[in-house]
Amino acid sequence: MVVHLSAITPVGLVIIGVVAILIFGPKKLPELGKAMGSTLREFKNATKGLADDDDDTKKKVIEHKENDNVK
Repeated sequence: MVVHLSAITPVGLVIIGVVAILIFGPKKLPELGKAMGSTLREFKNATKGLADDDDDTKKKVIEHKENDNVK
């Protein structure tokens, strides 16, 4: 069974929020949100760096092939 994000209704979000408050408590939720945000930011930067490295490698391979074809 596949669940799409569009299947989450506002009522579902409220239920998830209430459960999160019950589990973690209202004082801990902002800390958890901040930690999740910084983790996602670090992950995004790391994957961006990998993608940039991949692009640089592709450019070098293309330039090398072009130089070989000129000779």
